[in-house]
Amino acid sequence: MEQLKDRILLPTAAEIAKERAFVVAKINEIGEKRLREGILAAVDVRKKAYPPYSGYMVGATVICKSGDSYSSCNAEAASYSGTDHAEKSAITKAISSGEIQKSGEEFIEAVIVSHLGASGPCGECRKRIAEHCQNALVLDVDGDGNIQAVTSLKALFFYGFTPSHVRK
Repeated sequence: MEQLKDRILLPTAAEIAKERAFVVAKINEIGEKRLREGILAAVDVRKKAYPPYSGYMVGATVICKSGDSYSSCNAEAASYSGTDHAEKSAITKAISSGEIQKSGEEFIEAVIVSHLGASGPCGECRKRIAEHCQNALVLDVDGDGNIQAVTSLKALFFYGFTPSHVRK
């Protein structure tokens, strides 16, 4: 059992401080105007969600390095596995609008998610976000746009499997 205790993996105080500094710097870099616009877009698109089975409406906005933003909502399917998640859909919208050509594969600066209840993006969406950035600002807002939490992808996806593990 001592061997297990020696292998406990948690962020260090220095890593947490580094993430806090990243979040503050990213807020300043993106700016209040772009963040507020992203929040309003996520709140607005959430109203267009299609959740006939769960009733759980989600809207998301992806703010990109190019300066453009893309928003989408969740759209459920009876199979649930076929459900489009808001974050994933917004990322796909960015890709289909040419973000990779504009900014490269790592185009995401921030993701804003609007829903009821306090939580971050699901694991699948965290993985999809990680496909297109080393780290990103993540804002969790309620259905009215009130900020519930501000964090980073690395804080939410600590020790995650990312493209850096498989790219040559």
